[in-house]
Amino acid sequence: MKIAALVLCCILPVISAQLRVGFYSQSCPLAEAIVQRVVLNRFRTDRSITAALLRMHFHDCFVQGCDASLLIDSTPTKSSEKDTEPNFSVRGYDLIDEIKKNLEAACPSIVSCADVVALATRDSVALAGGPRYSLPTGRRDGLVSDAEEVDLPGPDLSVQEALPFFTAKGMNLNDMVTLLGAHTIGITHCSFIQDRLFDFDGTKKPDPSMDPALVTQLSRTCQAPGGSSDPQVFLDQNASFVVDNQFYSQVIKKRGILPIDVNLGTDRSSAPIVARFASNGNLFNQNFVNALIKLANVEVLVGSAGEIRKNCRVFNPKSSIPKPGPPKTPPPKKSPPRKAPSPPPKKSSGKKPRTPPKKPGGN
Repeated sequence: MKIAALVLCCILPVISAQLRVGFYSQSCPLAEAIVQRVVLNRFRTDRSITAALLRMHFHDCFVQGCDASLLIDSTPTKSSEKDTEPNFSVRGYDLIDEIKKNLEAACPSIVSCADVVALATRDSVALAGGPRYSLPTGRRDGLVSDAEEVDLPGPDLSVQEALPFFTAKGMNLNDMVTLLGAHTIGITHCSFIQDRLFDFDGTKKPDPSMDPALVTQLSRTCQAPGGSSDPQVFLDQNASFVVDNQFYSQVIKKRGILPIDVNLGTDRSSAPIVARFASNGNLFNQNFVNALIKLANVEVLVGSAGEIRKNCRVFNPKSSIPKPGPPKTPPPKKSPPRKAPSPPPKKSSGKKPRTPPKKPGGN
């Protein structure tokens, strides 16, 4: 285990070093401007796209790394990551398609779908009032998308239960608490919190750890169990479309919505981080940038690994030209056939040769 960890520590910096800011400055100079323009157009009509892209980015990177494998559509014979329960509510695929279409028109087969997701997420965070930052690029797209590989931390986990998912990706407790700050613009469905509102731990009463005013507010939106609809609620009831540190203040005030959010404020290891972020917005912004860049570097493909997809939803078609195999050993050169020796000249007998008789009737 120690040897494996040592190897991983040595490999990750090398891979990260192959990503660089301005990777497309020569091959596709307008790449980042194209991404930014398309994201801006969507944000003007749908401010919730920031939350959607953050969730997409996280769900992609935590399964086989940031390789856009989440974007692949299933086929009749193979279910992709997209068609698994944790990813059913992921959205924003159409925006990625639109960005990719524009990039392919400007620079065919140059910009990876993995970079499109990372750049679009970065730009949407800035549009929502979050920090602006430079993002290293140069990721390549994966060649596998397998539904059976999807294993993501759920919203009902405790801090200690969720942490191993992050450490497995080279992240620490501070990174986890910081990334969960993205819930400042997140949403959830009532079905995930009905027990907290109506029947906590089988008591037929609300969760006593939730602010009573919030219970009343959410109960108006969410139906009691058995209802036919499943409305959405904001995870930050204060500033729902703004990337800031208010989520942590809400957690401290017992206004966390999801169980994992509540536990951030009560777990002895995470509570001090929550308190620091709640009191210092600049500190949160700095950590949020660092955590997002770290997330975007998880198990990336670089160099000649993977591919650059032309369509983010499908793998590139395999070439019909066979791959060159090992050089074949040329056959030994054949020696030219030896001529048979000429027979020795016959000795003359001194007699004249006989003239053959003519055939009858010949002309």
